[in-house]
Amino acid sequence: MGCVKSKQQHNSNGTNKDTKTEDPAPKSVVAEKTDVDAQVTKGPAIDSVYKIGEEIGRGAFSVVKKATHKKTQEQVAIKIIDKKLVDKADLVLLAREIDIMKKVDHSNVLKLREVFETEDQIALAMELVTGGELFYKIVETGNYSEKDAALIVSQIVDGVEYLHSQGIAHRDLKPENLLCCEDDTTGKYKPFRVVIADFGLSKVFNEDETLNTSCGTPDYVAPEVITAESSYDKSVDMWSCGVITYVLLCGFSPFLSSTQTGLFEKIIRAEYDFPDPEWTNISEEAKDFIRHLLVKDPQERFNATQCKSHPWLSATYGSDVALAGGKITELMRTYNDKRKEGAQ
Repeated sequence: MGCVKSKQQHNSNGTNKDTKTEDPAPKSVVAEKTDVDAQVTKGPAIDSVYKIGEEIGRGAFSVVKKATHKKTQEQVAIKIIDKKLVDKADLVLLAREIDIMKKVDHSNVLKLREVFETEDQIALAMELVTGGELFYKIVETGNYSEKDAALIVSQIVDGVEYLHSQGIAHRDLKPENLLCCEDDTTGKYKPFRVVIADFGLSKVFNEDETLNTSCGTPDYVAPEVITAESSYDKSVDMWSCGVITYVLLCGFSPFLSSTQTGLFEKIIRAEYDFPDPEWTNISEEAKDFIRHLLVKDPQERFNATQCKSHPWLSATYGSDVALAGGKITELMRTYNDKRKEGAQ
């Protein structure tokens, strides 16, 4: 999803790309020098190092394939971008995404292994994630409890805290960018390992720096991004965490409206509640956690470190009984169908 325009400027579907480019288009997408873990290779094509396998995804100007490293036999996902299909503005976003991914190394953040660049192509060798999107994985798994939801949210918060500690604001946290891994042999991650992905709208910031470009997806975007009345900071990610938590617990959005304008107005006012019967048996600790995130004033909003100290993330509150009276899978399936329709 592109960037959200201001309240006065948004179009009929509430989203649009930036009207101005934040950075000049790079001559080369991949930086010549790097002090990070991801190895950068210029010249040789990626198939000289990896055996390319089946296609597992496709985007507007890229294709994602499963691949195996010829020497180590490590399986990865290869994102192959055709430079001829990428315009100048998207090239800037791609360069930023690569630069950010090269800097991160955390179990709850998608890991970039290697970068290959030729005259016509850029290829990213990334951690292979086979569990799919979080909200779809939940439906596939079946009914889950409030304790399961707390364990999932705690992983998302861990990943966000790490990104913020590295000076990175994601700016587009949403279900599509939360992936599931089934590779945990330690039992540390329950019910599965959650990974934050897609850094196309992310931005590196200094601790005292504020951000101006209005980015994000309407359902998950913070009030200060919509109004564009002032600059904002990394706290927009915490608002998104609040929306994600709310949906995980009940299967629908905290902000419901039949029109985009109505949706924006409710978000700007932080107007939501915890309706019965879906919220009847959910703990007060869970509601309190959400109340500290879905706060209109970003200065009053919990940061990731404060979230980690909240008692609800200990997963000791709430029952092991399936949420929404056992109907959470059905509600989440309906929610996913609506998201899919909205993306078309």
